[in-house]
Amino acid sequence: MTGSQPDQENGIAVVFGATGSIGGAIVRQLEAAGRYSRVLSLSRRSDRPVDITDEASVQRAADQIASTGADLRLVIVATGFLHDAQFGPEKSFSALDPAHMAAAFANNAIGPALVMKHVLPLLPRRGRSVFAALSARVGSISDNRLGGWHSYRASKAALNQMIRTCSIELARRKPDAVCVALHPGTVDTGLSRPFSKSGLNVRPPETAARELLDVIDGLTPVQTGGFFDHTGKAVAW
Repeated sequence: MTGSQPDQENGIAVVFGATGSIGGAIVRQLEAAGRYSRVLSLSRRSDRPVDITDEASVQRAADQIASTGADLRLVIVATGFLHDAQFGPEKSFSALDPAHMAAAFANNAIGPALVMKHVLPLLPRRGRSVFAALSARVGSISDNRLGGWHSYRASKAALNQMIRTCSIELARRKPDAVCVALHPGTVDTGLSRPFSKSGLNVRPPETAARELLDVIDGLTPVQTGGFFDHTGKAVAW
């Protein structure tokens, strides 16, 4: 992480998905840097469990954030769903399954959208603040040349559209705020490990977290509504 941004010392940071590989690494680095008065770690396994697919749970999380009385300067949604014991990425449209699609959209698009609904209003009216959600390059429509992974691709594309749309409204109300989607690259996590091929730049979670936080540090309000990779380069929609 680079030098401190204005307003951070008196503000708090919140990480949704804080017990995941990337989310946990982000929390550790934020805490070690000591740049925020508090780092709030939220997940299904936190002291106050938060399930982003359950709106009542997200509302309770927002109430918890508001109860701190501190300025909310950073929100990172580090959740995601690619596969589980029941569903894996589709190789063909013949494998499309409505239950799989519903799970992907609930976790990758609807959940982060609910977080935006309840948490974006908590960002300060003045001074820089950042809302960032982890997306994926495979959610880029123009970059899709291989096909497959239909539910994951489509749900991440939906997330990107939500980020873009919400950022426009947010800019009218809070012009110093930044709302972006971030592609972490291929990271050695349970989500990507079964699909990591040789030749890919697979990085440990701590490296990915450091890169993402460096990108966040460099963002300005002019870039709100954008989609950026872990090196800070814009990703095509």
